[in-house]
Amino acid sequence: MPESEEGTPEPGHFLSGGDPAPGSRPLTLQTAQPARLGRARSTSFDESSMRRKARPLPTEPGTTSEYSGPPAAPLTGGPLPPLTGTCRVGGSRPSGWHSNPSRSGAQFTTEPAPAAPPRQYSRPVVAGLSILVVVMLTAATIGGFKLVNSYGVQRPLSQPSVKKSEAPLPVPPDPTVTVTAPVVPDVIRLRLNEIYRAGKVATVTCKEPAIKPDSQSAILRYYRALLPCLNNAWAPVLKKSGYPFRAPKVVLQTNQTTSASCTGQENVAFYCPADESIYVSWKKDLKYYKDEPLAARVWMIDTMAHEYGHHVQNLTEMLTAAWSREGWEKAPAEKLEWRRRTELQASCFGAAFLGANKQALGLTGRKLELWEWETQHSGDEYNPKKIRDHGSRKNHWLWSEPAFKAADPKLCNTFTAPPAKVS
Repeated sequence: MPESEEGTPEPGHFLSGGDPAPGSRPLTLQTAQPARLGRARSTSFDESSMRRKARPLPTEPGTTSEYSGPPAAPLTGGPLPPLTGTCRVGGSRPSGWHSNPSRSGAQFTTEPAPAAPPRQYSRPVVAGLSILVVVMLTAATIGGFKLVNSYGVQRPLSQPSVKKSEAPLPVPPDPTVTVTAPVVPDVIRLRLNEIYRAGKVATVTCKEPAIKPDSQSAILRYYRALLPCLNNAWAPVLKKSGYPFRAPKVVLQTNQTTSASCTGQENVAFYCPADESIYVSWKKDLKYYKDEPLAARVWMIDTMAHEYGHHVQNLTEMLTAAWSREGWEKAPAEKLEWRRRTELQASCFGAAFLGANKQALGLTGRKLELWEWETQHSGDEYNPKKIRDHGSRKNHWLWSEPAFKAADPKLCNTFTAPPAKVS
């Protein structure tokens, strides 16, 4: 620090003697100070002049300062001072000495209340009550003995009594026991169905209906006349397979009568499992009959046999299983393959029925040639929409020819065949 000749600091600089106190502003010299310091002065406080006594806190008249300590607790059993304080939110719970027993003792006196003197009864009353108790006990004893005798239990010293035997209670019938049939997987029901081991389709005494299908009503009567022949031929096979037999209904497919549960292609016969009905068309049949009467009748017989094959699938629960497998498939090609397996099996069942009853239905000679030609030319190739859902004409003949010759449903297991035979 530069200094003047007399040894005093220049104006505008800090004084020597150490750093300024924290928080204080730097001191600056206004005027020059002499070089000689003055006499030192004591920094101790004067007890008499510097210390000031603290003034007492103001208090209201008649009250004690809150800084003087808590009030004295009342004596046990002594008079209680009035409650003071405030109430807490949620209920009247006063705060003060009387509400804190840990600080001041119980709020109320600790002496228990004097007990009431025992009630005194007169001697006549006591005697009357005693007599009443004895009478009640005697009556209860007599009633107990009468009750025991009423059930035929005799006392050792009493006279034996003969009691009439009561009619026996009716035996309740045996409760009905519900047995849950084991669940059969779809693939097992399709590939190992009992119908494959039931034997050949029955040969029955039936013949082609002598009805000319030359009108709408005549076509319906022609189809319904074929139904008893099919029922009689398939009923024994289904019973041997362990399935109940039910005859289907035949309904004429018109614009006014349609199935409420099934939908089919217009003017094409179809089977509805919901009402177990065969819906037959009539417009194409009528046109075909006018052009080729003999071929039309062969075609109608084969159509009825094919749709009845779907009814056999429904009774043996294979139709439900096949639709279930089709529904689980995600790829359209896989869905169509399951549908082709179902349709080719129905055609195979129909051919087995026709082969078992070819003599009765007259499927010989020219009629047999017509059936073979129609079967060989039935397939997805002739579908105007080119939907591959029934199988090719080659595979139709592949399954129908052996079944017609053997008349055995065991040759109709299309669900174990490779994809090439159900294309």
